[in-house]
Amino acid sequence: MKLLFKILFIFILAAGNFCSAQDSTRVSKASKSVSKLKKAVDNNDNKGVADSYVSIAGDYYNQGNYAKSEEFLIKARNIYKNLNDKKNLEAVTRKIAQSQEKQKKIMPAISNYSMAAEMSFDEKSRAVNSNDAARLSSPSVEQKAEAIQNNINISLKDKDKSAVAAGYSQMAEVNIQQNNIPKAEENLNNAYVFSKKEAPQQALEINQKLTDFYIENKNFEKAIEAKKKVLKEDFVKENSQEKVNQIQELADIYIKKNDPQEAAALLRNAYGIALDKGHTLEAQKSVKKLDSLYAITGNTDASVSLYRDFLGKLPDLVSKDRSLIDNKILEDTEQRISQLEKEKQLKDELIRKKNIFNYGLIGALVVLTALVFLIFRTLKKVQIKNKKIALQSLRREMNPHFIFNSLNSVNHFIATNNELEANQYLTKFSKLMRGVMENSAEDFIPFQQELDLLQNYLALEKTRFADKFDYEIDTDENLNIQNLKVPGMLVQPFLENAVWHGLRYRSEKGFLKLNFEKEDSHLKITIEDNGIGIKESKKQKTQHQKTREGRGMKNTLERIKLLNDLYNTDIICSIKDKDHSSGVLVTLTMNLTST
Repeated sequence: MKLLFKILFIFILAAGNFCSAQDSTRVSKASKSVSKLKKAVDNNDNKGVADSYVSIAGDYYNQGNYAKSEEFLIKARNIYKNLNDKKNLEAVTRKIAQSQEKQKKIMPAISNYSMAAEMSFDEKSRAVNSNDAARLSSPSVEQKAEAIQNNINISLKDKDKSAVAAGYSQMAEVNIQQNNIPKAEENLNNAYVFSKKEAPQQALEINQKLTDFYIENKNFEKAIEAKKKVLKEDFVKENSQEKVNQIQELADIYIKKNDPQEAAALLRNAYGIALDKGHTLEAQKSVKKLDSLYAITGNTDASVSLYRDFLGKLPDLVSKDRSLIDNKILEDTEQRISQLEKEKQLKDELIRKKNIFNYGLIGALVVLTALVFLIFRTLKKVQIKNKKIALQSLRREMNPHFIFNSLNSVNHFIATNNELEANQYLTKFSKLMRGVMENSAEDFIPFQQELDLLQNYLALEKTRFADKFDYEIDTDENLNIQNLKVPGMLVQPFLENAVWHGLRYRSEKGFLKLNFEKEDSHLKITIEDNGIGIKESKKQKTQHQKTREGRGMKNTLERIKLLNDLYNTDIICSIKDKDHSSGVLVTLTMNLTST
């Protein structure tokens, strides 16, 4: 009969898939953590995701699930590392070390404590992490004790009771290794006092360590006293599930003390509380312990009666057991976390691909822009080069009238046996040609050289047409003749037009005036003659003359345009008949250019 009840009991437990019971606080915290995680994932907030992982890890740590805690802390650390969040990186690395230490993974814990020390921003946190690394790695108990005491002193100064409690608990372990039983007891009691107000879970662990310490030393009375003391704490009295667990542990101490009657009374009390509050697994555990006690005393009837009572109350007990629902919620919560992590991975992958596309597009645009810029720049250089070639060609092209008429003049002097005049003319002509050729490679020449060339040219024309005109060249004293530069032989075509198409057709001797004047930041050049004028000159020209002159002036105007394009000389040319007298007035203005 008893065996039948046991088989039925095990079947019901298996069918119900009973897991370790947890209170609703755990479920509430888990739900909040998942909500924060979901919000962070939806907003693509990587720091928020990492913070949520740390929160979830903290819940697992407080529940004693250190492996899960380490798992989520490592996820958080990877994100903080990518964000270069050094402050949180240090904190989470320390927490990883603590989770690993709880799992007895000593070498990884030492490594992470050391890394946290290296990352620390202040001396205090660096000292705490270094002391923990030394505590785990030091070969002697004296060195361990020194490292622990250093951390206790730091924690006392900071009033961090949880850290102080952990330090005293660690010191007690060292005392046990030193076989210093009184000191170990003192430190465990100190650890319990510091932890019970702010860290109930830590207080329970320390209390359990204290009772185990007493049991190992066969001091059952003190073990019972310690367990009864914790049963009086508010954090146990207000948590019926934990109260049942502590009563069961107290019963185990009485069993080890060989006091089955007191143990049975305690277990029946635990069983009653479990039935009343709806803690199925705690009730089942009390039944099994009572059954073992009844088996020792041979009280089979009491055992059968107990199982009948439990099975009869089981349906009502299960209906009240919140832990079963909580476990299902927690299971769903873990699945939801896993799903959110997958969603984040998918989002990160999509963002990564989008970024690759965007960066590729930007890169292509940059390359295309650079290519367009290079093409434009090359075309610009080609245009400038072509303009310079054109300018050079125009500059080197002598006015056909000038050369032809000069040679005719020489021929005239020779024909009239005027060898002296011919020699003088050829000397002046060769000097002018040499000056022109020497400066033919430059777009701008010193003003003084240009002035000399123009003086030579007018001297030649004066030799040819001695009875036709006189000339005068005036230069403004404000002009810096030594440093000023001007386009070479730009004025000469205008002087030639004045002589050959205006002054030489006068019946009386005419006058040509060339003036260089400074006006603000500009050079003003005026060429004034009292010849027959533009209109009258056109009437007297043959068609062949019109064609040749038009080409000469066209070249000069093209040269002015090229100079403006290439050098921003801002040359402005004006050619017109004088208003109140015969003759032509030519005005040229340009920017002053210095060497």
